[in-house]
Amino acid sequence: MNNEFLQKLTDIVVMNLENETFHTEDLARQMGMSHSSLHRKLKAISNQTISQFIRHIRLNKAKELIQKEDLTIAEISYRVGFGSPTYFNKCFHEYFGHAPGELRKEEQNHEIELPIAPVPQKSKRSDKLVILLICLLILIPAAIFLVDKLSMLKATNVDQKSIAVLPFKYMSGEIGKQYLADGMMDAILLNLARIKDLRVISRTSVEQYRNTEKTITQIGRELDVAYILEGSYQKDGAKIRLILQLLKTKNEGHAWSDKYDRNWEDVFLVQSEVSETIASELDAVITPDEKQLIRKYPTANLTAYDFYQKGIDELDNNADSISLGKARILFQKALKQDSTFSMAFTGLARINYSKYYRKTFFSKNFLDSVLILANKALAYDNQCAEAYYYRGAYYYERANPVEALKEIGNAIQFNPNFWKAYYIRSHILAEGLADYVGAINNMQEAVLRNRGKDLPRLMRNLGWNLIEYGFPDLGKQFCRQSLELDGDSSRYLLSLGWAEYCSGNFEKAYLLAKIVNKRDSTIVDELSLYATMTGRFEEAFSIDFKNIERLKKKGEIDLYASKGMGYYLWKMDRIPEAKYYFNQQIQYDLESIQLGRWNAVQRGAHFDLAEVYAFLGDKQKAYEYLDEVTKNHAFPRWSIILFKHDPLLDNLRQEPRFQLILKVVESKYQAEHERVRIWLMQQGLLSFTSR
Repeated sequence: MNNEFLQKLTDIVVMNLENETFHTEDLARQMGMSHSSLHRKLKAISNQTISQFIRHIRLNKAKELIQKEDLTIAEISYRVGFGSPTYFNKCFHEYFGHAPGELRKEEQNHEIELPIAPVPQKSKRSDKLVILLICLLILIPAAIFLVDKLSMLKATNVDQKSIAVLPFKYMSGEIGKQYLADGMMDAILLNLARIKDLRVISRTSVEQYRNTEKTITQIGRELDVAYILEGSYQKDGAKIRLILQLLKTKNEGHAWSDKYDRNWEDVFLVQSEVSETIASELDAVITPDEKQLIRKYPTANLTAYDFYQKGIDELDNNADSISLGKARILFQKALKQDSTFSMAFTGLARINYSKYYRKTFFSKNFLDSVLILANKALAYDNQCAEAYYYRGAYYYERANPVEALKEIGNAIQFNPNFWKAYYIRSHILAEGLADYVGAINNMQEAVLRNRGKDLPRLMRNLGWNLIEYGFPDLGKQFCRQSLELDGDSSRYLLSLGWAEYCSGNFEKAYLLAKIVNKRDSTIVDELSLYATMTGRFEEAFSIDFKNIERLKKKGEIDLYASKGMGYYLWKMDRIPEAKYYFNQQIQYDLESIQLGRWNAVQRGAHFDLAEVYAFLGDKQKAYEYLDEVTKNHAFPRWSIILFKHDPLLDNLRQEPRFQLILKVVESKYQAEHERVRIWLMQQGLLSFTSR
């Protein structure tokens, strides 16, 4: 029965062999089957998609013609339905492992056996020169501090399995319908992202190419991918049309294309079918679990799905409170249509995280609504990566890094290309568990998947991390790349200032931050810290006071500024005001510890309390909190600077007990610095002699 079915399919394809417009929809129609039914049956019998089956027939027929007919390769390509001989050559080579012309040469060589010329023997001197050259190629880059400024940004063995999905066009140009095309693009991108064997660039990265005039090669170079998927989409009543083409970025050649004319009710089937076909074209391995994820329908209610798409469109294109409100209403409408629609719950979790984070920081129910919504999503779909992400974010903010890592790990399991998950895991590892190797590695994974507007920020994060772990030269290289990406010289100067500060060069750090502040008086990042370290107390006071008042108008607080304000006012002999701010700092830190907030995870709140009590003369309490701080697994470079130079600790600095604490902190920093150094060396980013 199956053989008869396959033979009938083959006969239809052969009858239409020269028709280059003969596609999957045409084969389904001539078989008297729906596209989805044919796809399922053919996949079950031969493990091929319809498109792959048609190409299999065309290419095998081409091979037969090469072996039997005296035709040019171009003539053969047209006879088997390829409109482009170049594209035919590419497909033939990928399918058989060699070009069609090489097959013809092999056939000729079987008929006439040519004499084999003797192979010239290499001299021993030649061998030595080759070995010397190889050694030089290996050792010279190792002797250079930075071997490749983009080495942490490039994928390694998965380059040919990397893809970006560009924003789809809505064919009719009808205003207000573009969200449908965006939704289709998002769904296909998400399905591809679920495949671990692929590297898929994030949605935020490709948005910049919505109306671009750049070539596919340029886009591929900028996104560091081998393939680009382009598409156009239209919905007319109950009918949808999706036209896709997969392009190779190296030469802009066509790798695959197809047209899907279906019913709206088949939209999820189309999404999964397209995703599996593209993965197959890229030779990606899809595990059974991944295939099950790709084929899972997010909801059985298409009206709910439409509301959800509109809600996501609001969030992706706007960030103001009005858009948050509109998106909330749309997600709620989706849930009225389908109360089990997990993605709508994660949409609401996303809104609540943005809206209530600062407003409820010291509330006992801080971000609880985010956890509740994420739990509801997982109750209906325990493979929802977004829901695990928001659970991880919740536990991270609630000072539970171990549980946060577990949840983020689940998010990455169900979406291995989730760049935000790698990004937050980097912060959890650095700030929660002092695992700086893991932090750098995960930030690298985020960079590999996000090549859009967030990339300069990610690069700066990498740079600052490396500076803080004791590798300022390498860190500044990444900050330089960030400058090349966004042209933000102010942020670059601030990065250089941070490198100087972490090296103990406070005056240079201050001057760099001051240059930026003179350009734009609203940029005061770290300036009050540098002013304090250089004895400019009145300037530091002015900066922090203005910043506190600005935040107060927005209903927000600065968790760290109060101790500085207390110190500046004390130096200006305004003791009652100074005590007010010192007490405020104590209150913030005690609440953070009691409620379990992120600034208590690596005992930052404990360190603040130690500083305040040390300055006020309560040495016993100061040492109690410093003893807590020393329990940290490791310390970044900037914390060593504070121990050694922060004036709030002057009352303790020369005491033996404090010196012993400082030795413990420095030894832990050195141990982690060495671990990071070895890892960076293994990655090829440091020479063997760099310390």
